[in-house]
Amino acid sequence: MTRQITTLAQQVARIFAECNYANRRMTILRTAPDAYVAARDKAPGDYTEFLFRTSGALTHEPDARHRAHGQLVG
Repeated sequence: MTRQITTLAQQVARIFAECNYANRRMTILRTAPDAYVAARDKAPGDYTEFLFRTSGALTHEPDARHRAHGQLVG
């Protein structure tokens, strides 16, 4: 019985972790300055525009050891 409860708790924790990751990622994508540029398919016209487009929040990518164990980027 204890094993089943532990397994269920781990599954619920994984679901919450994935929802948290998706929420953080969506917030980053929605608030990125590049999302508000009218001609996103065109390259930036000058260096100032390039800096503006890349001024959004950067995601932290885990090292290879953690990625191998399924840790999400974020």
